[in-house]
Amino acid sequence: MTTTATAPDGLRDTLPPSALAWFDEALARAASAGAGGPAAWEPRFAEAGRRCGPAAADAVRTALLRAARPGPADTARLYRHGSAGERRAVLLALPDLGLAPAEGLALVEDALRANDTSLVAAAVGPFAAAHLPAHAWRHAVLKCLFTGVPVATVAGLADRSRGDGELARMLTDYAAERSAAGRPVPDDVRRVLALTEV
Repeated sequence: MTTTATAPDGLRDTLPPSALAWFDEALARAASAGAGGPAAWEPRFAEAGRRCGPAAADAVRTALLRAARPGPADTARLYRHGSAGERRAVLLALPDLGLAPAEGLALVEDALRANDTSLVAAAVGPFAAAHLPAHAWRHAVLKCLFTGVPVATVAGLADRSRGDGELARMLTDYAAERSAAGRPVPDDVRRVLALTEV
């Protein structure tokens, strides 16, 4: 039986005409793979940037992952052996892959240890908002501040910050250290501090 998949609204409109047939074929292969199925779609996952352009690569790769729904071991392998773009797509697709929290959090935590700000930004998405323990989540927010990742990328920021006295203490200490060193305090520190007071 052939499984069909559809692209997210508007994604096909962003692709260059030369990539449309390639994308439709790649999406069909991913949809027919199923969890634990043949990996014939995986080369398409890797070549998405070259075929569809860097601007559409994240959306194309996440669409392929959502269609294929690889199991935990395959998802971890795609992340661990992937390029930065492939890792980012795995992180962005986590909420839709049906992984247990611990399986996805291992990838989120790995990305939060990285110096690649695009991985950090992808790691603080909805999966982290739903599953990252409070202590690790606070440190993820600080990592964004340290690396210049806008806190607007942190999913669930307002809800998780609300009334969080420990986060407020950490941010206040961070701001004091920056001020003492004669360095500017990022505006995002004040934004998150204001959220902790709500």
